Formats: sequence, C-alpha cells, structure tokens
Amino acid sequence: MTEARPGTAQAGPAVARRSAFGDRLRRDWPLLVMATPMLVLVTGFWWIPALGNVIAFQDYNPFTGGILGSPIIGFTNFAQLFGDPQFIRAVVNTLGITAFQLVFYFPVPIALALLLNSVVSGRLRALVQGIVYLPHFFSWVLVVAIFQQMFGGAGLIAQILRDHGHSGIDWMTNSDTFILLVTAETVWKDAGWGTIVFLAALSTIDPNLYEAAAVDGARRWRRMWHITLPGLRPVIVLLLILRLGDALNVGFEQFMLQRSAVGSKVSEVFDTFVYWSGLRTGDLGYGAAAGLFKGLVGLVLILAANRVAHALGERGVYSRS
Repeated sequence: MTEARPGTAQAGPAVARRSAFGDRLRRDWPLLVMATPMLVLVTGFWWIPALGNVIAFQDYNPFTGGILGSPIIGFTNFAQLFGDPQFIRAVVNTLGITAFQLVFYFPVPIALALLLNSVVSGRLRALVQGIVYLPHFFSWVLVVAIFQQMFGGAGLIAQILRDHGHSGIDWMTNSDTFILLVTAETVWKDAGWGTIVFLAALSTIDPNLYEAAAVDGARRWRRMWHITLPGLRPVIVLLLILRLGDALNVGFEQFMLQRSAVGSKVSEVFDTFVYWSGLRTGDLGYGAAAGLFKGLVGLVLILAANRVAHALGERGVYSRS
C-alpha cells in the first residue's frame, strides 16, 4: 500500500479552490472582458484619486510641498471643521433638506409609476411618460429660470395676483419657503425620470396574481396593497438605502444658483460649503477633510440602513453568502 506523501491532505482543499476559480474564469471571461473598460475608468478616476484624501491630514500647499512634501498635522483640519459654525449650519441644512425630501419627494416617483402603470392606452402612457421624463434633461440653470418666470417677483403668478388687486409674492427670494421651493424644483425635474426603475419592477410582477385576486373579489386598492406594493418593496428598500447613503449630497448647482437670492443661512449645504471654504479660499486640506467626513457619514448610513433591511427580510444593497 502506497503511503501518501506529507502535505497531500493539506493540498487538497487548495487544489479544489484553484480548480473552482479556473472553472469560474473559463465560464465568466466574456463578462470580465466587458467589465474591463469600466474597471479602468473607475480605477483611473475614482480609486487612484481617492488616495489624495491624505491631504485632509496635511497642511497642504500645492505650490511648495505638494502631497509628498506637505507636513502631516493629524486631525487638525477636522478639529477646525467641527468647530466651524458655518460647517454645522451646512450639515443641519443638508440633513433637514434630505429628511424633507425623503417624505415629500421619494414617494412621488412611486405614486407616478403606479398611475402610469394603471393607464390602459399604450399611446397615452407613452405620451405621459415622454412629458414627465423631459424635465430631467434640462440643466439646473434652465429649471431655476423657469421657476423664476413662474414664481419670482415679476413672474406670472405675481402678475396675475396684481391684476386682481392683490400684492405680488416673490417665492424665489423667500428664505422661509426655500425648502419647499427646492423640493418642488427637484420633483418637477427628476420625479418622472425616477419612475423608470419602478415601472421596470412593476413589469416583473406576475399578471396572474392580479387575475386571481380579481376572481377572489379583491378590488383595485386591495390588489395594489397586497400585490403591487409587496412586489415593489425590494426596489423601494434598495433605493431608500442608496438615498440615505447620499444624504449629504443634495446637489451643488441647484443651491449655488439660488444662494444669492435667499442668502447662505438657508441655502448653505455641504457641497457649497466645500466649494466656498476649500476651493475658493485655496485651503484644499480643509475642504478635503470636509469631503472625507461626508464620505464616511454616507458609508455609515448605507451600512446601518442595509443592516435594517436585512432585519426586515430584504436583500438590501448586498448580503453575505
């Protein structure tokens, strides 16, 4: 009887893993080739530039020392950041706008998708979809200009009020209603585009479920509650997690365009703060510290929301195998 050589038993699992990896590589190599250009772009424009976050811990000067020559100052930039009242105000404004839009904007694409899905005529559905999708392709400059012509002091609504003996209202410069204004602009611009994902999810629901429910006597609202919404729930949870991870990113151009009209007290959000405190002043290390803080907060929110999704029985953004 031949004795096994030492180490053969230990080598078995390693050989099996290499064989399994080789099988997967031979099976998936077309997908890997297709993904290669995107991986190159992500590496070149995201991962490698992310190494530049080291300047958040430096007294960075691009003209003298650069990244390699600037002195390390530890968490000094972060200590200065958390003691800056303008930074605190920007964070509070950003979180307030995000929370407001989660309540008054996030459900709008869902409701719009349900309404479009209930339209029987295919031509009418296509027409309505084209109309509600169109504003997504407008720049924020055009969107703000349209709202200015409608709701500004010399806008259409103000002129109609004056023609009927009332005083005109300028909503574009009213800081008290600014959060309503930016949410209305976001809804008008992006709600239609946001319905695409939900319409795709609705198309995967088995029509036989609706027919069976109708035979059992379930009316339209009960069918929506027990069939449509449960079918949309995984997509809703996924997009909600991604929105929470993007909580500190409510937009730059939209707020920058309206900052001078309402003042920085209500319009200063995280992205505009990074621009004014980092890029405009030349203190790039300070701006990088703010940006790194934003990324860490987004990561924590995604991980926390994903854990809650798992607790509720949903897959979330990712799940352990």
